[in-house]
Amino acid sequence: MVRFKNRWLLVEFLPIPAPTPGRPSTAHSQDELTSKQVWAALKQSVITHFGDTGWGAVGSSLTIKYFSPRTNLCIIRVARDPHKIAWASVTLLNAIDGRRYIPNVVHVSGTIKQAQLAAIRHNREIVARYRARAKLPVGYQDSFEEYLQTSAQEIEALQD
Repeated sequence: MVRFKNRWLLVEFLPIPAPTPGRPSTAHSQDELTSKQVWAALKQSVITHFGDTGWGAVGSSLTIKYFSPRTNLCIIRVARDPHKIAWASVTLLNAIDGRRYIPNVVHVSGTIKQAQLAAIRHNREIVARYRARAKLPVGYQDSFEEYLQTSAQEIEALQD
């Protein structure tokens, strides 16, 4: 019996604030991004940059296994052979449903376990950046502690 070999892409979507005259720009949008929107934008990016042949190679195995609207962190599963097409399409993606984002491929792995560990580690780094920006003490208890625990449980519960 032959098993399918996959690659797991850990991607962070960094929002680009829309410049509005007279108002300070904020990085957070009122509309939250969903995994369906990410998948549709990724599909369109593959078709635009690699055509139907690229989508034929990637489309059957491309799935969004995890997405966090709070941190815009996403775990994408794709078959091993065409994973570079998916990686390039993520990198070339610049807008999702009209909102501009900068995709940052944080980690690429061959197993879901390594993608999970990298996602948990990256979530902790993001929360540490938020706290440093807010100049909060290290031992400060806030809603991010609960978020880190629930996101770690959600990520660890992922199955191949």
